[in-house]
Amino acid sequence: MKNSNDTTNTLLTGSVFKTMLSLSIPAILGMVVIGLYNFMDAVFVGQMVTSQAMTAVKVSYPFTLINSGIATLIGTGSASVLSRAIGKKDQDTVNRIMGNLTAVVLLLSIIVTVFGITFAPQLLTLSGAQDDILAEATRYLRLVFCGSLFVNFSQSANMVMRGEGKLKIAMTIMGAGAILNIILDPILITVMGKENGVLGAALATVIAQFCQATYTLWYFKKKSDNVKLGRIRIDTTILGPVLSVGVSAMLMQVMSMVQQTVMYNTAAKWGGGEWQTILGASLSLQAFAFIPLWGISQGFQPAVGTNYGAKQFGRVRQFTRVFMIAATVLALVFYIPIMFAPGTMLSMFIKETAIASQGAGMLRVLFTSYISYGVLILSITLFQAVGKGGAAAAIALLRQFLLFVPLVIILPRFYERNVEGVFYAQLVTDLVVLAISLIMMSKEFGSIRKEERQLSKAA
Repeated sequence: MKNSNDTTNTLLTGSVFKTMLSLSIPAILGMVVIGLYNFMDAVFVGQMVTSQAMTAVKVSYPFTLINSGIATLIGTGSASVLSRAIGKKDQDTVNRIMGNLTAVVLLLSIIVTVFGITFAPQLLTLSGAQDDILAEATRYLRLVFCGSLFVNFSQSANMVMRGEGKLKIAMTIMGAGAILNIILDPILITVMGKENGVLGAALATVIAQFCQATYTLWYFKKKSDNVKLGRIRIDTTILGPVLSVGVSAMLMQVMSMVQQTVMYNTAAKWGGGEWQTILGASLSLQAFAFIPLWGISQGFQPAVGTNYGAKQFGRVRQFTRVFMIAATVLALVFYIPIMFAPGTMLSMFIKETAIASQGAGMLRVLFTSYISYGVLILSITLFQAVGKGGAAAAIALLRQFLLFVPLVIILPRFYERNVEGVFYAQLVTDLVVLAISLIMMSKEFGSIRKEERQLSKAA
């Protein structure tokens, strides 16, 4: 219990800047290594097999977000409930978190595995996958779905670790899984041969996720000093709050699946297979660059949630300001090289120099608004941390579906090279949603200040 108390005291009383660093660095590293799974699959397959095989891996990626959506739904919701319970010193709620998480993950993972294996070809045709790409992608995706339980449990439980403030442990576990995947990727691709290279990449991912889930289970049974895995059952008193917060985070994953599916289909319609390949490489870079910002938001969540639960609203404002500045600085690390050398970045995935050069300009367009992503993701996380899942869900839906999908369908008709509209749709969407999220966040802090004044009067 001592370690848990030390973490809570740091969140509630420690230096805001130092606490931001102690939470963010392991969270960022942990999320980066999570992103290495599909990223490295695409790199190894693109370099060791063919660009067509890389495209098969990338058109499969949106549908792997079904699992990410489940893990995020249960994990983010559980982490939010946990951090607020810690702030309120509600140990009874803390004790029931993991049993509920495990039961729900088990149920949903079985459903997704059966559905995914059965309907993989039908799902992939929604991305515009055809012929050899469809055949390769189907084999890859079916094997990935076999590991649904492992990835869903390990990722959702890892979010609980972060919600408790155990970011170094969370980072170590996720890092070990990612490193194992990177080691196994080239080995299994080589062993299984070029004709089965995509299966080798998928198998490497499943094996790494199994090992990670096994260790995570042991940690919560034997090692964790505060959040233990006890009776495995769906707890209706916890499930409601978990889902109300987690649904907004899940929507970001599921709507990302819809978003990318529409983008791949539209790119295939207006630009053919070459532009599908360019889009796949561009989205890989965007997804990987987004992950550190998602990581910093994982450090932000327990800081805000714990202080909000303890009604220390001044620290909620301080943490928000410091984290947003840090996230913007972090974004520059990815923004600068991609904007200055887009062709070189695309060549990591695409061996054909002509195709990489062709897509360089549109990669710049896709990344123009990336510099604002830190503020955008932290605004969503703020609402999740304080239990305002509806506001977070509204931002996620607007960005990844309600505004984006009409734009990606309409804008290509206004460009000489129609396919360029696919990339500009993302830019326009991001700018509009950023403005809306800033307005919503300003109103939320107005409500927090009002509650703060009421507490002062009562005291």
